[in-house]
Amino acid sequence: MAGVKTQPVGILLRKWRERRRLSQLDLATDAEISSRHLSFLETGRSQPSREMVLRLAEQLDVPLRERNALLIAAGYAPAYPERPLDDPALQPARKAVGLVLAGHEPYPAIAIDRHWTLIASNNAVQPLMAGADPSLLRPPVNVLRLGLHPAGLSPRIANLAEWRSHLLERLRRQIEVSADPVLEELLNELSGYPMYDVGEARHNEEYAGVVVPFRFVTEQGVLSFISTTTIFGTPVDITLSELAVESFFPADAATAMALRGL
Repeated sequence: MAGVKTQPVGILLRKWRERRRLSQLDLATDAEISSRHLSFLETGRSQPSREMVLRLAEQLDVPLRERNALLIAAGYAPAYPERPLDDPALQPARKAVGLVLAGHEPYPAIAIDRHWTLIASNNAVQPLMAGADPSLLRPPVNVLRLGLHPAGLSPRIANLAEWRSHLLERLRRQIEVSADPVLEELLNELSGYPMYDVGEARHNEEYAGVVVPFRFVTEQGVLSFISTTTIFGTPVDITLSELAVESFFPADAATAMALRGL
């Protein structure tokens, strides 16, 4: 971006290598280059080619958005486009997301971006949001803030301590992978929210530590869910690479029956 200063590409590469906890020898071996050459690239004694930047970024599993930043720092044009979700080129992807969301009914499912902003949801989600403060439901809706804020859904989460710990740890792992400062700010905010005791402090032992259930208090009783995350395979567009579908499945027969009734 014109007028915005960036660090030298060598320093950025070194930071990503250290974030991935790799030695120069480890990365050089994976990238099939000499450790001496990698050292020269990191210190600025050598300038990487466009292909070398992309090769090292691939080995370091750098997100597509940050791969563009590496290329710009090295003096090259970005390699990956970032289109808005309503761009005609992304119509097949939008259709796929819509099919996944609709096909998951009567169970809840949402589509979110890299900052956990709600992009779309199916009809089963709306009843679960009832009672949340309207300010948390005004777009853009951050689903983590909505879920853990004391004026949001947290007073209705039966296993709040367990679910909150799960979400915060997941957010920490996402920050570790992406180095996203917006997510770091979000983590700091969420970590400061007060805890509520809604009467269920125990671990749900029937899942044997395999998954963390989401237990939600409703007029139909406590609904229990397990969740899965779906992402696009090998995307080459930044928007698609950062899009995820969170699908919630009933964890017991009572929850399945209640959702079909709703």
